[in-house]
This record gives sequence, C-alpha cells and structure tokens, in this order.
Amino acid sequence: MRGPAWRALLLVLALALADAAAGRFVVEKNSIQVTSPDELKGKYECAIGNFGVPQYGGTLHGWVKYPSTNQQGCQSFDDISFKPKKAGGRPNFVLLDRGECFFTIKAWNAQNAGAAAVIVVDDKSEPLITMDNPDEGKKHLENITIPSVLITKKLGDQLKKSAEAGEMLSVLLDWRESLPHPDERVEYEFWTNSNDECGPKCDMQMDFVKSFRGTAQVLEKKGYTQFTPHYITWYCPEAFVTSKQCKSQCINHGRYCAPDPEQDFSQGYDGKDVVVQNLHQICAFKIANETGKPWLWWDYVHDFALRCPMKDKKYTHDCASDVIKSLGLDVEKVNKCVGDPDADEENEILKVEQDAQIGHGKRGDVTILPTLVINNRQYRGKLDKVAVLKAICSGFEETTEPAICLSEDIQTNECLDNNGGCWLDQANNVTACKDTFRGRVCECPIVKGVKFVGDGYTHCEASGIGRCEISNGGCWQDTKDGKTISACSNEESEGCKCPAGFKGDGVKSCEGIIQKLDFLQP
Repeated sequence: MRGPAWRALLLVLALALADAAAGRFVVEKNSIQVTSPDELKGKYECAIGNFGVPQYGGTLHGWVKYPSTNQQGCQSFDDISFKPKKAGGRPNFVLLDRGECFFTIKAWNAQNAGAAAVIVVDDKSEPLITMDNPDEGKKHLENITIPSVLITKKLGDQLKKSAEAGEMLSVLLDWRESLPHPDERVEYEFWTNSNDECGPKCDMQMDFVKSFRGTAQVLEKKGYTQFTPHYITWYCPEAFVTSKQCKSQCINHGRYCAPDPEQDFSQGYDGKDVVVQNLHQICAFKIANETGKPWLWWDYVHDFALRCPMKDKKYTHDCASDVIKSLGLDVEKVNKCVGDPDADEENEILKVEQDAQIGHGKRGDVTILPTLVINNRQYRGKLDKVAVLKAICSGFEETTEPAICLSEDIQTNECLDNNGGCWLDQANNVTACKDTFRGRVCECPIVKGVKFVGDGYTHCEASGIGRCEISNGGCWQDTKDGKTISACSNEESEGCKCPAGFKGDGVKSCEGIIQKLDFLQP
C-alpha cells in the first residue's frame, strides 16, 4: 500500500496546495559584506540556511577559506583545520560548492573541521533559494551549531577566483536586519503538527516544545510576546473526494487533509486522525486564550505527546479530553470548537488555518513544517531553545528587550569592555552604557528619578529637580563649620553657580570673597 497509493496521495495534496496558494514562498535573507579584496568590496544578499544557528540580531566577521580539495564538502576534512591558528584570532568561514550531498552534510563536515560558518556557492545562475534540511539525518540537524548561507553563483565565482589567486578574503555576515524589530513586543507563530510518527522532524518539534515551554510561558505571562500556534492542512480536489485515499486522510468531506502518519494506509492511524488532533490543539489554545491563559497551549501539547502517543495506541479523542481536563480547560467548549469531522461543511477554525498558510505582506507561504514566524518573517535555522530565543530577542526594539535576552548565554555584555566607550562617573558608579541584545547604546541614564543629559559618550550631567542629590549635580561643594556650601541649585535645571560671597567656575572651585556670611554664623 505504501508505494503507488502513497505517491498518488502526495500528488493529490500537491495539486491541492498549488491550487490554493495565491501567495509565494519567500527566501529569508541576511547580508554578506566583502571587506577585502578591494575589487569585491560591497554588500551582497545571501539566503539563510534552514538549519544551524543564524546569528539573528548580530554580525560575524571572518576570513574565507576555499579548500583545494573536497570543494563540495561532502567528505570530512581529515587533513584540514579551519580553526584560527592563534587564540582570539578572527574565525574562518568555509566556501563550498553546491551539489553531490545534502547542505547539512557540508555544514557538519565544515563545523567538525573548525569552521565558524559555511558559505555555499550556488551551481547555477538563479535567484537565491532556501537551503532546507533533509527528512533524515537527525544527528546532523541536532548538532549543527554554526550558521550557513547560500550566495549567488556570480559572487561565488568571484570569491573563488580571488581565493585561488592567493588573495586574502574577508567578509562580514550581518543578520541585524533579518527580522523586523519595531517595538517592545514580539509577535510570533509556531506552525507545527500533532503527528509524532513522521521521523526526525516530528522529534525535533517535540524536543523544541519540551525545552522552550518554560521560556515561552514566562515571556507570554509578562507581556513581552504574543504567541499563536498554527497547523498546516491541505484539501482534496473535488474529483478525488470520494477516493479511498482522501476519505482516510481528510475530514469534512475532503476539505482538510494530512498525510498518513506511517505512510501506510493499511495500518496505524490515518491522516484524518492527525487533522482531528491538530484541531483539538488549536481549540485548546482558543479556549485557553479566551480565559486569559494562552500559555496553557504549551502544557497541553507537551502533556498530550507524553500521555497520548501513537505508538501506545492512545492518540485518541478520549485521551485528548483527559489532558484538557487536567489543565482546567472546559472540555465541552473545546469539543464544540472542534465540531463534527464528518459534516459536509466548512470548519471555521480550519478554514482560518488554511487561509493563514498563504503568504501576505513580506511573509511568504508556509510550506516547510515546522516553521517559526517572528514579527511576520519566517525564521530560518535550527529549532533549538537558545537559537530561537536569540531570534525572538532580535525582534525587540533596542533597549526594550527583557532581561532574559541580556543573559550571558544569549549575548555578550559590551559594557564590560572599556565601558563600551561610553561616559562613566567612576566615583558614583553611574554610566551611560546600556547593554542591549544587538550591542550597546551610549545613553545618559536616569538615576533615582533624575535624568542625565549629554551626548552619552564624553559627557552626561544631572538635570532637573533633584539633580543636586546625584553627585551634587556635578558642581563644587564644601563643608565649613558643619555647614555645606554648594554651587548646585535645584531651582535651576542645569549648570553650576557659586553661592553669594564666592566666586569661581562653580564646577571645580568657589573661593570666598568675604570672611563670614550671615548664614554661616552660629
């Protein structure tokens, strides 16, 4: 049953998807800036690989190495090391030709040889494409931790020519603008599947849910993010609705379909079972969201995978209901949302999901499962807790990101090195350096409600009411006979002025011009 029947269904679903899609697939990009040699200097586009760890919000500068052998990177680099020769040296990127093996194999071999990134050269003159990960090879997918990009054949040929001529190649990979970062909240979507028998990709999705669940819930509860889960479905063209394949893989008379989990119509669960459980997960989110607890979706999906796996024959409506009850959600409301899978009518929930698959604005069609969409752009890279969190953090407007984005595991605190080149009052431990996910900004601070003003780099000065309480407003002061004399006045928003009976600049000194002042007498 697995051979011709399965291929026939895939063809049917492909036709349905092609017919439904009014949008388009969008290749997500970052930039590659050639800094040497001079004749190639400039900024070019490159496509982000859908594996590894792109440095969203950051940059990576390195030397480019084009190996004299194994130029497609399909074998291990046993006799070559791409590690910097000296500790702290600029990292090396490996330039490899497309072809002969999976993109992930190239990245895996380059990473094992010490490369910090992989640049793949297209083997044909065409628009940039997305390098996807294969359905097999989970070991490589889990362990690739370096970024990979695809460049055009034209740029690649130029780089290879320079490398073969012995010229030093230096490039900057830049992901700072790969994701929009307009404000203090990040909206993101996770396109997933309840199927747990689809191989490495299903395992990867569930591993991600398990590891990211706690982080996602904290971000959502504190209002830093707005999360929405989604599920891909297809439909059978009308001519195939009564076929055995569509009846077993679809609900609502061919309107919503999913592939057979085991790719075998004669055993196990059918595609329609997957669609129904996907619908349960969407409805669980809908009801949880209506009660002000959208983060319960993560608990439901996590618990359902543990309690109701296909391999234990528990992938059922009853098991799903038990999980829903255990989380305090209203089972009747969820069931009403799910509706009747046998009804010859539209399911409003799944209809919305199908419509959402089609690209809009700068977001392309969702065709790769799983897919993460952050601020309406599709994330590319490893579905990993740290990698995804980095991408989400890059979606916040600078200086508005939550504390978790500034932890040592996520980014480097640039204020620790020479105070980031910003203004610093060492005596009072007041600095204009503010660490952000994308680097640092030099911005005069607010201390104890008092605003400092200045350029943030060479000068900051307390301003406004209360300024004299902070380092005396940067003004001169002295104490005589138990009385403090100050050149700072809270009645003035800025500046220093020696008090009556004194003269000087008010900042470094004030000298008395009479022996005694009335207000100094006992």
